Amino acid sequence: MIVSDNTPSMVLVVVMGALIATGVYLLLERSLTRVLIGVALVGNGVNLLILIAGGAAGAPPLIGSSDEAMSDPLPQALVLTAIVITLGFTAFILAMAYRSWQLHGHDEVQDDVEDRRIARRAEQGELDTRSDEATANAALEAAQVRDETEDVPDATSKEGHR
Repeated sequence: MIVSDNTPSMVLVVVMGALIATGVYLLLERSLTRVLIGVALVGNGVNLLILIAGGAAGAPPLIGSSDEAMSDPLPQALVLTAIVITLGFTAFILAMAYRSWQLHGHDEVQDDVEDRRIARRAEQGELDTRSDEATANAALEAAQVRDETEDVPDATSKEGHR
């Protein structure tokens, strides 16, 4: 049996899968704290995925060594960029969670009023049928709307120079 040097360690693949799976599970929660932890876990899992996909570690790029022995710097640059993006996104979610805690005393994401209305309409079966009347009514309503700039005198007219 021939083992290639480019095969990733099974432990790294399992850890990467566990990080991403746990992170996705936490992202689906209502608590912003859990979403924050989920973003961090998914970010770390994706960084590990990029490093695994980059291949085996090679020699440092020093003068006088051959090209074949060097490691590819692109996955390392991608991971560094991903770390910065994940940090910014994590800071944003942390600020949202803190603000929610200040205003409401909890960090649970509440249902939107529009979401409740859509759910109620779906239970009544109103969302299953498409209506062309709504489009026609919207066009009629738009045509009947008064232009708010009609009554404003123009700056060049005599009425505008009082």
